[in-house]
Amino acid sequence: MGGFDFPFGLPRELVEHLGWPTEWRACMQHYAALTRPQIRETFAAYCDARPAGAKFAHRRFDKLAGSSPSMKWVNPPVAYMLHAALPLLLEAGVHIPGLHEGDTQRVALEAYPGLLARELVGRRSYKSDEKSKQTPDRLIARKDLVTALEQGRTRLGLRLKLSHAQHDALVQDASGDSLDAVLCMVQAAWAVQQGAPLYGLPADLDPLEGWIVSA
Repeated sequence: MGGFDFPFGLPRELVEHLGWPTEWRACMQHYAALTRPQIRETFAAYCDARPAGAKFAHRRFDKLAGSSPSMKWVNPPVAYMLHAALPLLLEAGVHIPGLHEGDTQRVALEAYPGLLARELVGRRSYKSDEKSKQTPDRLIARKDLVTALEQGRTRLGLRLKLSHAQHDALVQDASGDSLDAVLCMVQAAWAVQQGAPLYGLPADLDPLEGWIVSA
């Protein structure tokens, strides 16, 4: 079981507007065949034609999870993450509940570390790739996050067990990559407890858009 921090699908509203295939695998294959400039131009044209405050199309659960729209190509460029990574999952033949039948011994779920992080430390920032923004406040936020995970203070009801070295590594990684991986792992562990076939995903999830585990 793996939790992967990138979107597994595009908003139905966007796909239908563009006239792309509405069957998930066909849509992803179409998307993978595009270049990044083509993606940017297509999505920018869509946004330009929309009213202020409603530029992006959203998946049904984006607001619930606090996630960026999967068509966003900047800050963060999740549309490019989907473009780069999702074809690799398809190539690997994994099972993606609700979206794609594959090897059920290897299950991939869309996870989102920000969902769990906000539950534990609110909107406090805990990471940055820029050295100048790797501040003491962000260090304290990482310490608080790790402590909360170890104490099991989430609605998922799981406690993270770490060695001293692992604890220190998570706190010291100012980019937050290590901690984000652990947050995804906790979401995947919760999904394991929920069991097959949906692993905690809602029965009425959109088979084009997918769902973020534990949202």
